[in-house]
Amino acid sequence: MSPDTHRATAAAILPLVGGPDNVTSIAHCMTRLRIGLRDRSLVRDEALKALPAVLGVVDDDTYQIVLGPGAVARVTPAFEALVREAGPTGGKATAEAGKATTGSATSDTEAGTDATAEALRTRGTALKEARTARNSTPVKLVLRRIANIFVPLIPALIGCGIIAGLNGLLTNSGLLPAVVPALAAIASGFMSLIAVFVGYNTAKEFGGTPVLGGAVAAIIVFPGVAKIEAFGHHLAPGQGGVLGALAAALLAVYVEKWCRTWVPQAVDNLVTPTLTVLLPGLVTLFGLMYVAGEVAEDIGWFADRLLATGGAFAGLVLGGLFLPLVMLGLHQALIPIHTTLIEHSGYTVLLPILAMAGAGQVGAAIAVYFRLPRNRSLRTTIKSALPAGFLGVGEPLIYGVSLPLGRPFVTACVGGAAGGAFVGLFNQLGAGFGSTAIGPSGWALFPLLAGPSGLGTAIAVYAGGLAVGYAVGFAATYFFGFTPQMLADLDTDPDPDAPPAAEPAQEPALA
Repeated sequence: MSPDTHRATAAAILPLVGGPDNVTSIAHCMTRLRIGLRDRSLVRDEALKALPAVLGVVDDDTYQIVLGPGAVARVTPAFEALVREAGPTGGKATAEAGKATTGSATSDTEAGTDATAEALRTRGTALKEARTARNSTPVKLVLRRIANIFVPLIPALIGCGIIAGLNGLLTNSGLLPAVVPALAAIASGFMSLIAVFVGYNTAKEFGGTPVLGGAVAAIIVFPGVAKIEAFGHHLAPGQGGVLGALAAALLAVYVEKWCRTWVPQAVDNLVTPTLTVLLPGLVTLFGLMYVAGEVAEDIGWFADRLLATGGAFAGLVLGGLFLPLVMLGLHQALIPIHTTLIEHSGYTVLLPILAMAGAGQVGAAIAVYFRLPRNRSLRTTIKSALPAGFLGVGEPLIYGVSLPLGRPFVTACVGGAAGGAFVGLFNQLGAGFGSTAIGPSGWALFPLLAGPSGLGTAIAVYAGGLAVGYAVGFAATYFFGFTPQMLADLDTDPDPDAPPAAEPAQEPALA
């Protein structure tokens, strides 16, 4: 896709979110353009969903437009450029133009929209709004802020993770021995300093000076800490990892804010930065590094023991409950745990199991497709969303299909539980593996797999888990996902003037 296409997508999105004057922040993660808004009421949701490049929208603490992997990283810079070009006064006209454009776009969409599909979209939107309201509790708001610290790091984690996997292949095969040390340095450089980035983002997220948060967190990775003794033990560079960095930077934010309340302005530039680094630095060296290091070790030990002794059951529970955790916003608490496991052993054993929830979702959506042969509008939605679903982007299927239908969401969880149990069982049998980075799932996770049993075993077990998730999600939804009344209500063609749909037996199978 050309740069002009990405800019055109950004230009189409901008007026539909209220124009440049309504945008307060811009960021992106693996699949979503995340926008801070001044006035949520200016956003035209249905017109956004109607854009060909938009896979869905999620209304959370930031407004999130799902564009898919790859596309989002190219559309976001174009979107930022358009906001800058508009300046402080160009947004009003853009917003007004957006309203006019949206009016016609929405009318066109509604005119050609199946009533059944429209009802499902409306119900899905209502469920998202209800979830947002439920997620506005103090604990969940903190979890979201923690997620905001780690999400910007995901692209680097993915890139370094893939390079580490390639380096492992070359090391095991004996090929290109001169290149192996270079790849090792490239793959490990970011991970060796990840605490600094976590500290920087923590201070930025919680209202401190980012570079001061990074300076305090840098103490953790400084080689000279090996000369310091705390709790009867010499510290090790990197001890405490991202957990220690997060705690140290958060403490620095509070010290900085405290200093701003009493330090005279004439000496603020000297006193505040000094105390912000000094006081949290001492606490980090003589307390936080040791405590966070012990916690990190315990997390690694618990994850290893959990899958080694009860892998099948643990996988069943984790795979089955992950979609509900996403609905509740509690999955964000897992991001620091994943990162800690990657620091501890080089990969997170939890992510391949949790990715099985997406496999169950895909299987359930395919079953809905075949169970409703006359509902062409919903089948079109499923066909357009399935490619993204196979790559781990589940929002269009969740909010457009399974969640508003109700029972298919439950049967999708059953598929995820089955796939998780399959992967967990092989972990229990000794074929342990994980992902060297967080972010991707579905087929996009294959390049990031690693483990002591070898890449071939990891790929085979993960592929087997996906197949089980697809199959069980499909079967559970096909046979138990609909009541007779649901089939009678949903398996209809609301547009009798349209050409007749092809018989199911004459249609190509979806894979």
